[in-house]
Amino acid sequence: MESELERLLEAIDPQRTIEPLDRRADEAINSFLPASAHISDWDEFRDYLERFIQHVEVYLLGLKQSRRMDRNFTWGQCVQILSKIYGHNGEKAAFEIARTGNEGGLYAVLKNLASKMSEQYADNEITARISNYWSSLSTDERLSAGGEFLEKYGHLLPCELTEGSSARIRANLPAVLTEYPRLLHHLKKAGRGYY
Repeated sequence: MESELERLLEAIDPQRTIEPLDRRADEAINSFLPASAHISDWDEFRDYLERFIQHVEVYLLGLKQSRRMDRNFTWGQCVQILSKIYGHNGEKAAFEIARTGNEGGLYAVLKNLASKMSEQYADNEITARISNYWSSLSTDERLSAGGEFLEKYGHLLPCELTEGSSARIRANLPAVLTEYPRLLHHLKKAGRGYY
């Protein structure tokens, strides 16, 4: 019989969370109408990216059509994502990449935007599931869950986290669980498999 922890880990497995969103992000990129090879006008760039992130959102959320959003809200969302990708003034860095065609040009900007959006949506889903799980447990169940996680999955974690009594993991299990699907995803991509 599966424990609550095992059911949670199954629900947040990268095959159920990260990978489907990554595939949908790729579908969104492939189905978006291309612009010219590069864009040299700021307003054209902004309009194009606003339409693109709305398009990606339709795919990631499985919507039938894009929600009509205020342009300033959509641009703000875009700037926020670009800053996470390219740093402070990320929108300006992205424009230069699109304008010059360097570093992969406009396609690379779109790919990075869709990838970051996919990552954020997956993280939101994973965090919500963990929060629901964690809030349903008593204190004793939380302590027990930490021990169960270490016993079954501790071998996948860095040894500095699992040495001694593994107090850091036991005290921060929700944070560890949040990172766990990404760890599995990276192991799979590296060809090491899960277990």
